[in-house]
Amino acid sequence: MKAMILAAGRGARMRPLTDHTPKPLLKVGGKPLIVWHIERLVKAGFKELVINHAHLGQQIEEALGDGAQWGARIVYSPEETALETAGGIANALPILGDAPFLVVNGDVFSEVNFSHLKLALETSGLVQTKLAHLVMVDNPPQHSQGDFALQGGMLKENGAVKLTFSGVGVYLPTLFQDVPRGEAAKLAPLLTAAMGEGLVSGEHYQGVWHDVGTPERLDALDTFVRNQ
Repeated sequence: MKAMILAAGRGARMRPLTDHTPKPLLKVGGKPLIVWHIERLVKAGFKELVINHAHLGQQIEEALGDGAQWGARIVYSPEETALETAGGIANALPILGDAPFLVVNGDVFSEVNFSHLKLALETSGLVQTKLAHLVMVDNPPQHSQGDFALQGGMLKENGAVKLTFSGVGVYLPTLFQDVPRGEAAKLAPLLTAAMGEGLVSGEHYQGVWHDVGTPERLDALDTFVRNQ
């Protein structure tokens, strides 16, 4: 299974840090955020990686190269302007192929064990019963309302208790088949439509997870990692 790391965001809330450095290359514990992902993905058996980029994207390519130093093979999906999550994934579909693939937000820090996610969308029959499988986490203070409700292993748009989408998910390419290549598109509308048809499963991860959305949260994460 291939994995895609989303690295095209501008990181406006992280300015001035992101004025000259793309957000995924900001460091925690002396290591760029995106390198933590690469190392954990390779350890879990994901060695075919796709990385999209836009803002200061050449820096990302120069820093990571072809991925050989981590035992990976990195292919890049450049965007002239950031295409949002669904747009970026749809733009990379020719590289990702026809099989299910894992996607990880480049601006989160997590100890999610990626290895078991290879089986998330497997089916023993000829009919695919799910289009996506999302890893959900407890709601952080900055997103207390959550995103989706998890009930019986399936995700719903509404429910008594909502959790926050971690930015880690497994998808079938067909979820993005109607998104025009090269056009910006958000992921949430695709997911909510699929949820309405009972096609999105999920799991509740309760381990280490941080959304690196502000310089203050970056500093707090750096302190956390260095004290581990």
